[in-house]
Formats: sequence, C-alpha cells, structure tokens
Amino acid sequence: MKRRERDIESGLRRQVEKKGGKFMKFTSPGNDGVPDRIAVLPGGRVWFVELKREGEKPTAIQKWQMEQLRKMGCNVALIAGKQEAIDWCIARGLDREQLEYEVAEYAEEMARIEAGEAEARSARE
Repeated sequence: MKRRERDIESGLRRQVEKKGGKFMKFTSPGNDGVPDRIAVLPGGRVWFVELKREGEKPTAIQKWQMEQLRKMGCNVALIAGKQEAIDWCIARGLDREQLEYEVAEYAEEMARIEAGEAEARSARE
C-alpha cells in the first residue's frame, strides 16, 4: 500500500521530535513551491524538506525553489515515499524501526477515522 504524504510526514515529525528537534510546516506567502517542512535537528542542523508520495515528482516551481535554497548553501531533502523517509532518518541518526512503526500506525488510524466518517455519512443518507 502506498503511503500518503501526511502519513510519512507524521512519522518523520515524531522521529525528529523524539531526538529533540522540530519538524515545522513551512509556508511562505507569495513564494509558491517552497518545501513543505523545515526540520531543525539537534546541533543546529537545519533541513528544508519536500515530501512526496512514492513515485510522485516535484513540480517545476518546487524544483526551482529547492535549487535556489541549495545555491545558498541550505540543506534540502526531497523525500518520496516511506523508504526514502527511513533512509533520511537513518542518515541523521534517527530510529528506523520506530519510524516504520509510526508511519504504519498513523496510516491505520487515519483509515479507521475515514471509514468511520464514511459510515456516518451513509447513515445520514
């Protein structure tokens, strides 16, 4: 089953926070295509993170924004899918097994919520 972007984001956020970091949503009005998140890791390591589902590609404006950040010396990560999220965490000293568990747990929780909402809608009809 392909994981949704929010499932992967949730697992990454938990792992970064578990290690004492922050995983913040990044919005920049007037600057379309900026990366989704900023990961601030212990030791002052800062990453701009663009999340995609497995097999999804960034848009042209997203590619351009990431390249502009790289040219300024920023750390930029494009993470597409669960395995890339796990690899990114491992490379930064975060816990692979815990991330796998949390991504799966969050996806199951969201599926239960969505099923309950669908059931409630059909009961109202």
